[in-house]
Amino acid sequence: MQRYFIYLAYDGTAYHGWQIQPNGESVQECLMKALATLLRCDVEVVGAGRTDAGVHASLMVAHFDSAAPLDAAFMVDKLNRLLPPDISVYRLRAVKSDAHARFDATTRMYKYYVTTAKIPFDRWYRCRLFQTPDFERMNEAAQTLYDYTDFTSFSKLHTDVKTNNCKIMHAVWTQQDEVTWVFTIKADRFLRNMVRAIVGTLLEVGRGKLTVEGFRRVIEQQDRCQAGTSVPGNALFLVDVSYPEEIFIS
Repeated sequence: MQRYFIYLAYDGTAYHGWQIQPNGESVQECLMKALATLLRCDVEVVGAGRTDAGVHASLMVAHFDSAAPLDAAFMVDKLNRLLPPDISVYRLRAVKSDAHARFDATTRMYKYYVTTAKIPFDRWYRCRLFQTPDFERMNEAAQTLYDYTDFTSFSKLHTDVKTNNCKIMHAVWTQQDEVTWVFTIKADRFLRNMVRAIVGTLLEVGRGKLTVEGFRRVIEQQDRCQAGTSVPGNALFLVDVSYPEEIFIS
């Protein structure tokens, strides 16, 4: 068997998230069906993580196994012909047999977009703010994330993970244009709903409802009920997943 990493992007608007769901269409299911059609057998696909319903990815990575070596360029072309318009495959790379798209990932990066203006073309991919928050104060609060590893306060309740520890390496708000700001966050791993909960709590800081020290206390209390409301998923994008180069064959 030869294992491959597959690099893809998707607009998550029409999907119930990455992972296969019993009651809705998922990106994983669409990809598995397309691969099964081409390889003429059932194919198990394992993603680098789980994006929630409505969340997008400009770069997701997954792995699958093939009984025979594949022509990567041919497979990319054929997959893109089979997949719906809102899912696109960029690349296939052969990897070592024990390489794992989820467990071998060293970093992941997300971006969350907010806008202070009503722009019809942005409504699917931006979170509309009806007042301009204090982004400087939000950045001050975001810097405190580097001081902690336990992010229980920003995790969805009753998940099956063994630890809520993560190492955040980058977290900052930057202005993209006159009305658009983007929050970029990079970590070794993320908990379910973590980015949306962090953004929602930072917005509480930006609106003056929470101080920077109050933001620290939210993290330290390790209680999801103390954090802010999660922001909508439509403005969240997974944008990068990194791996050690030694796992790749080509």
